[in-house]
Amino acid sequence: MDLKATPSLGGAAAPAPLPDEELGHLDAYWRAANYLSVGQIYLLDNPLLREPLKPGHVKPRLLGHWGTSPGLNFIYVHLNRVIKAQDLDMIYVAGPGHGGPALVANTYLEGSYSEFYPDVTEDEAGLRRLFRQFSFPGGVGSHVTAETPGSIHEGGELGYALSHAFGAAFDNPELIVACVIGDGEAETGPLATAWHSNKFLNPARDGAVLPILHLNGYKIANPTLLARIDPRELDALLRGYGYAPRYVEGNDPAAMHRQMAVVLDEVIAEIRAIQAQARTQAATERPRWPMIVLRSPKGWTGPKEVDGKKTEGHFRSHQVPLAELHTNPDHLRQLESWLKSYRPDELFDENGRLRTELKALAPQGTRRMGANPHANGGLRLRGLKLPDCRAFAVAVPAPGAAQAESTRVMGQYLREVMRLNAEHRNFRVFGPDETASNRLGALFEVTGRAWMERTEPDDDHLAADGRVMEILSEHSCQGWLEGYLLTGRHGLFSCYEAFIHIVDSMFNQHAKWLKVSKAVPWRRPVASLNYLLTSHVWRQDHNGFSHQDPGFIDHVVNKKADVIRVYLPPDANTLLCVTECCLRSRDLVNVVVAGKQPQPQWLGMDAAIKHCTAGIGIWDWASNDDGDPDLVMACAGDAPTLETLAAVQILREHRPELKIRVVNVVDLMTLQPREEHPHGLSDRDFDTIFTTDKPILFAYHGYPWLVHRLTYRRTNHGNLHVRGYKEEGTTTTPFDMLVRNDMDRFHLVCDAIDRVPALGSRAASLRQAMRDRLIEHRAYITEHGEDPPDIRDWTWTA
Repeated sequence: MDLKATPSLGGAAAPAPLPDEELGHLDAYWRAANYLSVGQIYLLDNPLLREPLKPGHVKPRLLGHWGTSPGLNFIYVHLNRVIKAQDLDMIYVAGPGHGGPALVANTYLEGSYSEFYPDVTEDEAGLRRLFRQFSFPGGVGSHVTAETPGSIHEGGELGYALSHAFGAAFDNPELIVACVIGDGEAETGPLATAWHSNKFLNPARDGAVLPILHLNGYKIANPTLLARIDPRELDALLRGYGYAPRYVEGNDPAAMHRQMAVVLDEVIAEIRAIQAQARTQAATERPRWPMIVLRSPKGWTGPKEVDGKKTEGHFRSHQVPLAELHTNPDHLRQLESWLKSYRPDELFDENGRLRTELKALAPQGTRRMGANPHANGGLRLRGLKLPDCRAFAVAVPAPGAAQAESTRVMGQYLREVMRLNAEHRNFRVFGPDETASNRLGALFEVTGRAWMERTEPDDDHLAADGRVMEILSEHSCQGWLEGYLLTGRHGLFSCYEAFIHIVDSMFNQHAKWLKVSKAVPWRRPVASLNYLLTSHVWRQDHNGFSHQDPGFIDHVVNKKADVIRVYLPPDANTLLCVTECCLRSRDLVNVVVAGKQPQPQWLGMDAAIKHCTAGIGIWDWASNDDGDPDLVMACAGDAPTLETLAAVQILREHRPELKIRVVNVVDLMTLQPREEHPHGLSDRDFDTIFTTDKPILFAYHGYPWLVHRLTYRRTNHGNLHVRGYKEEGTTTTPFDMLVRNDMDRFHLVCDAIDRVPALGSRAASLRQAMRDRLIEHRAYITEHGEDPPDIRDWTWTA
């Protein structure tokens, strides 16, 4: 199907050329932004060059990235022009990783920076502070961090700008997200896939994304691919992605200003025409959205040459073009000449304030991109309407007496969350083609999968206004969700457990963002990033070793304790409780691991609520210790819980004198000391549950050493023995997966015998019986291809 052509502008007059006076003001504003960018990288003092530049005016360590800054500044000043002229609601996503100087410079010039940071005043003293703080101990970093007004995207790791931009635009019908994509970033896999986000943007209900591909030619030390391929090939590539590119090219500032002004007016008119047609004529075909390709020299307006080597328009301008300023007088003189080329006396008055006629170029109030509330999403956050999780509870007349698929029950709850919040359109579910597979299909009773392409009669639940976002790219799902959350909405990411590792680095960056934002007073809390990891390691027996990896939890717990939470609900009712908790939370990353296969249900809803509130607890109904156990058998995760209870049942049948305490852990972080995590148990409470001197046998969902890592400071750690996944997997039966990793009931019984000295030789026959059962198990699955009936049909009996 051909894409719908870019709509006609309806006979509207072509954009008028930029008047000379306005061009002069735009260029002066751009020079001011460039001056501030250079000043941040280099200057410690003498911010307006009111005296000759001396080595003492220059920072001792020069850190920062000049090469991308002039292009980012050029784009910002032109976006300011159209925002002000057309009263646009717009935010700026800066993809180039170290574009911090540019965004700080522009938010300072528009006044938003000083409003958020009153000590950075709009005068010479404020300029001095602005320059000094950049990449300086106790100051600000070189990225567009959470401390930077107007930012929802740090860019320290490349690849995610465009997916963040589209996430911000979903359900924000009046918002335009200008997304600058560096040509280095354009070489990354996540960015390449993110171009397809336009297939999910509904112009009738969503905002718009304006991609601006900034081709300045070089990465750190090499040319970039998209800057070097034939322009016709580049145009074909972008059109193949579904965009209508416009080009702004050159190095003469005046000509470039005129080009950019005309092109921006054209693309904004195209965006408005696309949206108007979709909103008034109910158009459902995907349009060809406009984008801009800006070709400008790397390090534009910087030194042409340094030490006889080309610098402007070359990778040598990428970071700090002039170095060794304290020992190289020629470089110092060149820096002074470079700074003076911007003519700061024409830009700032005698007090160091931006001149009035230039200040007037910036938008006002919340139309300034640094003050736009979408970029401080907590300001716009509306709490979700949540149903009572009790309404979806599985009836559990006795522990183990009911069967359910936990995530299917969760799907029914999420369906109601989606329905209750349909009016405000502030909740979406994201996942790579796995919503139905992960048993969340109840969502399709109230919404479809977002889809702007052609449909065929046999397609399943595809809809232009669908609120389930599926694309076979974990990177895009994560990026969309992050952009959605950071602009004030709510969501959940459902994924196979083994493949969530694909977004390890993206999780890292979001967790770091949350850590930093918590320390920024003006940043308002946003909804938490919620992961549901299912199709997990213990039930990937059919897909094999490649699908068996529970290690994302290990990765997550490396982050700051006030940011991360990990939940391992053992059944459907505890999963419901945890889900409600996660959807209510703010400024967290919540990881929930739950199976989707039919399994026994242990707790009624009232008991589940109490258990999840505590995060950990003794299951008295499975214990017989009377307060003084011989052995503590702990478990975390649905499969470990079932195997632990099966082992307990064997032990109670064959060694009834053995006093066993069963402990279940829902909130993994309760294992850490309270001093290290806010959910951690106090040492006293931990010792009360686990004892100070009795053996502890812990069946854990993931890699066993994580439990040791979390508990190494506890009194009884020396008696702790953990079973978990130890990288033994293949295509086999569900129970055999447990056997291969020594976490099945028979191995657990043997472990108990080994760790309770009082059993001694009295348990020799039981040990032998467990060995025999393992042999029988192997023979049975080899012959029949499935687990023995007594394993498949096992039920708990007290």
